[in-house]
Amino acid sequence: MGNSLKVIACDDGASSFFDANGAPSSTISLTQGSFDVTVQGATPSSGTTTGFDGSSSSVVRVDDGADGDAAGNSFTITGHGYTTGQALTYDNEDGSDGANTIGGLSTGQVYYVIVNNANNFQLSATEAGALAETPTAINLFALAGGNQGQFTTIASTSTVNNYFEAGGYIVVDDNEYEIDSVGSHEPTANTISLVLKNKYWGPTLSGKSYGYQWEGADVFDIAPAGGRVHVAVIDAGGEFSGVAGTVLETYGNVSATDTGAKQFDGSTAYLRDLLELNSDYIDIQTDVVDSTVDTNILGTFTEVLGSGSDGESETADNFSTGKVMAGWDIYKNPEDVDISLLVTGMANTDIQNYVMDNIAESRKDCVAFLSPQLTDDSAQKIVAYTVGLSGSSYSAIDSGYKYQYDKYNDKYAWIPLNGDVAGLCARTDEERDPWFSPAGYNRGQIKNVVKLKLNPNKTQRDLLYKNNVNPVIIEPGSGAILFGDKTMQRNPSAFDRINVRRLFIVLEKAIALASKSTLFEFNDEFTRGTFRNMIEPFLRDVQGRRGIYDFKVVCDETNNTGEVIDTNRFIGDIYIKPARSINFIQLNFVAVRTGVEFNEIIGQ
Repeated sequence: MGNSLKVIACDDGASSFFDANGAPSSTISLTQGSFDVTVQGATPSSGTTTGFDGSSSSVVRVDDGADGDAAGNSFTITGHGYTTGQALTYDNEDGSDGANTIGGLSTGQVYYVIVNNANNFQLSATEAGALAETPTAINLFALAGGNQGQFTTIASTSTVNNYFEAGGYIVVDDNEYEIDSVGSHEPTANTISLVLKNKYWGPTLSGKSYGYQWEGADVFDIAPAGGRVHVAVIDAGGEFSGVAGTVLETYGNVSATDTGAKQFDGSTAYLRDLLELNSDYIDIQTDVVDSTVDTNILGTFTEVLGSGSDGESETADNFSTGKVMAGWDIYKNPEDVDISLLVTGMANTDIQNYVMDNIAESRKDCVAFLSPQLTDDSAQKIVAYTVGLSGSSYSAIDSGYKYQYDKYNDKYAWIPLNGDVAGLCARTDEERDPWFSPAGYNRGQIKNVVKLKLNPNKTQRDLLYKNNVNPVIIEPGSGAILFGDKTMQRNPSAFDRINVRRLFIVLEKAIALASKSTLFEFNDEFTRGTFRNMIEPFLRDVQGRRGIYDFKVVCDETNNTGEVIDTNRFIGDIYIKPARSINFIQLNFVAVRTGVEFNEIIGQ
């Protein structure tokens, strides 16, 4: 998506922002094209013309010279005789030559004359427009060539180079023409070609007053102050906003070089700091640039970002492992970021181990969710893959990938299931409580699944589950189901189940937060009683909501001895009997004779 972003900048240079008379040129002319335009119609009632021949009535025609007219001729009108509102028909004389057209005009379309003066005329698409006080005009006369979208500037000084930029505007008689691309500068002739996005077919530009307008001139009202720059971030491709060209961020009157620059309210005006603090889209990468980069922002600057990758290689190899790890470091400190579920996405073994060991296991208040590699398409390969993972009760791994429709790119893609398993936990939190298992037919249904990379059968499920891999299966009538709730705890314990680990995370977080109120209080029976009165109602509530079977809170002189008190410590021992989820169901059916009483068989 970052490839959709464009960054523009403009300094306080006299001609950078907008200067109608400051463009480094004396004239502009249109580049010669492949055909000439002749105007054919009724014989003028007065004056003389070259290029009118009266052989066709009321027709504006494109002529490529094939009918005997001189190719490459130009026409000078000293009188035309047309009246305002008169209807003329546009016709492409050589219809087989697609190049012989006038941009904006349609063959066979009727247009209406607007009279400017005795020496030229214009056409309007509607009669009402032609008769309007300020009509919308289509100028035809004095076209020099077929490429109506290209200017050539004939400059009087060498400053034409680096003056124009794609995205900027040429302004001719208050009309704006956006520059699509800038050609090479010819120092000898002192010219430069500009290809425009919108076509120009107006009167000759020789001697016209024109200027250059920076792309962001409609974003900022005035040019930046002395020594300052304007910077804007634009959604050029529409990926972020949905509308191409949307302005996402603006930074007006900032400094690219002065680290101590201030705004009127005393806040920083140094661009590098502003981007780091405020921008949701861009930053200046300080580890690969030096101070000259800031200086290079001066002048006018337009850059469409590129080199972004959407990860279509279907592995994590196209990402820098070190940079991904550095990104995960944001979540290292639980005091900075509160998070419960870590979605590793499409990650390699190094990244997955880093997240388990340095984030989840270090914080001890969240669970990391993992998936094997896309190439692991059998139960044996998945089990072999898990051997390289460190494993922890603060992590869980699923059995692979699902095939899902990607509505953003209009295609199907393989997506790792760890995001879905984390999503099941989030949905369980919302609908029930974290200590309920996210697996099974009641809470374990995974959405948006076309097919699975591996849909394990019973034998494969048994192999996976024995090795702490939670299978995802598709069953007719039930859809895709998470069919396991194990953590990656390798030694059997209460914490080898996701719901138990998440139960203790909830309890530990809540009780640790509540216990902060005892800090700097006296370690006496009053404080210890207050602590018990806080914790026990909370645990009874969890017990009533089926999270635990039983509990006991010990916080008295038995564990807060004189030695503990003398070392300024406070101890609360909390014993929990966690509720366990059912992983296996055993049903025994026994056939008995009709006359037998059941209590004789099973006892009282």
